[in-house]
Amino acid sequence: MPLQFSALSHPGVVRQYNEDAYHVDAQGRFFIVADGMGGYSGGERASQLAVGVMALYLETYWGQTQALAEVMQQAVLRANEHLLAEQVANPVIKDMGTTVVMLCRGEGSQGWFCHVGDSRLYRLRGNHLEQLTRDHTWVAQAIEAGGLSPMQARSHPWRHLLTQCLGRDDLEPVTVHPLTLEPGDCYLLCSDGLTEEVLDWQIAATLRLMRSPEWTVQTLVDAACKRGGRDNITAVVVQVPWEQKPTDT
Repeated sequence: MPLQFSALSHPGVVRQYNEDAYHVDAQGRFFIVADGMGGYSGGERASQLAVGVMALYLETYWGQTQALAEVMQQAVLRANEHLLAEQVANPVIKDMGTTVVMLCRGEGSQGWFCHVGDSRLYRLRGNHLEQLTRDHTWVAQAIEAGGLSPMQARSHPWRHLLTQCLGRDDLEPVTVHPLTLEPGDCYLLCSDGLTEEVLDWQIAATLRLMRSPEWTVQTLVDAACKRGGRDNITAVVVQVPWEQKPTDT
């Protein structure tokens, strides 16, 4: 059951450069989105370096004896190590860092995901949209503690304050979560440039209208741009096709 997928990244309306990066495996095995920070040179370098290191690690160790969840953890750790080394080698970009969200398909219907920061993974199953990742941000912690409502968090001045990102030597252990890929599922990996402009119900409505993954990523990015496009916007859509019943002969 091959997955159907498409990806699109856009600098947005305000910025002239793009600090987002993504990787889509041609075989549909893994998908990565990263959102860099640290200014033009630092953020762009951080996201591209992290995505490149993780993709190479996954390619190298895919299908080996090590469990896929462990390979994903090691890929993220390797990316963090490379960013730390880059900071030492180039002090001018010592503040660079990046978020990351990754979705991998294992054997059969088995899937795995992990993330660091506030890039997100959503799943539309039936008519229900669920955010599978939990933002590593100050406002997310405040919401859980009851100090902020989700609506208040959308305009809070600290909404972009990350509690975790790659490029830090205090990176907490990365948790890899299992999931089951069911026929008809639609997954969205995205940077916060999309979710800052487009509400969850609008994301859900677009995914329900799915004409194709290509149409869907274009529609989501266009919507974010029309609503302000204040940040870079990246969307990767992965669709699990419906199982086709064999025809009588």
